[in-house]
Amino acid sequence: MTVDYKKKVTMDSSGFVLLSDHVPDIVQEIRYFSTYNFIGDRIDCYEEPCAILTTEAARALKGVSRELNVQGYRLKVFDAYRPAGAVKQFVLWGIEDTDIRMKPYFYPDLEKTALFETGYIATRSTHSRGSAVDLTLLDMATGKEADMGSPFDFFSEVSHPDYPGVTEEQHENRMILRNAMIRGGFVPLECEWWHFSLKDEPFPDTYFEFPVSSAYLRR
Repeated sequence: MTVDYKKKVTMDSSGFVLLSDHVPDIVQEIRYFSTYNFIGDRIDCYEEPCAILTTEAARALKGVSRELNVQGYRLKVFDAYRPAGAVKQFVLWGIEDTDIRMKPYFYPDLEKTALFETGYIATRSTHSRGSAVDLTLLDMATGKEADMGSPFDFFSEVSHPDYPGVTEEQHENRMILRNAMIRGGFVPLECEWWHFSLKDEPFPDTYFEFPVSSAYLRR
């Protein structure tokens, strides 16, 4: 049966929280609030550079953070809840916009249309259900990001978690993050080392469109 996407979209933010309220030491670099992303502009519906997740996902990520803290790492988040309106902008950009100024930095070996065909960009994102997160490790000893072998949102085979061309250290860093997230109840994505979704997400059939801003959350 075909899902009617329009009937599954809501502005109700009652099940969502600021991630920093649950994981105070988490580092946030919300890329879609900035212009440093694969489109090159601030993305629609990102009104504040904050990570928002469902309460269940935030609690699960708190456990992951505690485990990694013991290993000497902090979590750094690039994106969490992503409004349906932002995903719509991605799709329109891929179909109608001829701008490819960020191609050398994010998809040097692919045409824009291939970003959808290969699964790097989804027309219906798990992020819009509120329990998916894009993140990496921050080494507490150096204060720098762990070397993962490719940057966030680099759309290439090199970003696949099991890509054989990365160094032993880069692969180990990917597995430290991946294994901790899996133990914490998250499911990885096979084409992006940074993307994880809560296995038992509370809204598996609902997509949300309220803006990324603490003003829309009940505190």
